[in-house]
Amino acid sequence: MLTTNVAVILAAGLGTRLSVVSGYLPKPLVKFEGIPLLEHVMSGAKQAGIERFVIVTGHQCHMVRRWFERSSLYGTPVTWVQNDEYHKKNGISLLHARPVAKGPFLLLMSDHIFQPDTAASLLRESLGPNETILAVDHKLDRIFDLDDATKVVCMGDYVLRIGKDLARYHAADTGMFLCTPAIFDALDAVAKDGDCSLSDGMQYLASNRKLRAYDIGDAVWQDIDTPEMLDFAEANLSRYSAESQEEVARV
Repeated sequence: MLTTNVAVILAAGLGTRLSVVSGYLPKPLVKFEGIPLLEHVMSGAKQAGIERFVIVTGHQCHMVRRWFERSSLYGTPVTWVQNDEYHKKNGISLLHARPVAKGPFLLLMSDHIFQPDTAASLLRESLGPNETILAVDHKLDRIFDLDDATKVVCMGDYVLRIGKDLARYHAADTGMFLCTPAIFDALDAVAKDGDCSLSDGMQYLASNRKLRAYDIGDAVWQDIDTPEMLDFAEANLSRYSAESQEEVARV
């Protein structure tokens, strides 16, 4: 049984490191295998069992909404949330979803390609009170640009530390989370001068033993932050995304 059928997708950022590829397009509309990144994320989530979406937009939000209205996904229930502070860290984008994310939700990034089975497995995990579960990848030797990845220190099923600059770590953050609304209180607790990152909030939960790790095993994923990451994904993940699109088309 799925914990939730709702996903929150963060799609507000500037995506400056991908601007050579994106040009005037907002990052969620950059194409991977000829399909916008956001479409890959939504299609994969639907295949995993998600039925409703909360999408937080910011930069070039009108282009994202116009794309959706013309896409094959149009008709999918979506609540649009506008973050006019998109120049701030991603924790602020998630905080903007608070008024409409009242129960558990799957949290996804609009620029992370993943296998739908990974999301489906995570959605079957049981959430404890005020808990978040982070999907982590222990296959560190297979991660492209590990220096750029958010690192995770685990002890058993729990995350102890999370951040980009950890010297020692066991796994990488895949950008996929199963959350309770307690994440919003965690972000409030770590905000400074009206700004906070998602990792800051997750570290707060980890320090209170409220952040569990879910090992994705042999599954593959890739965040798309740079042209090099996009090239790597197209060379190594294209068959997984194609399978996802074909499966969604049959549903």
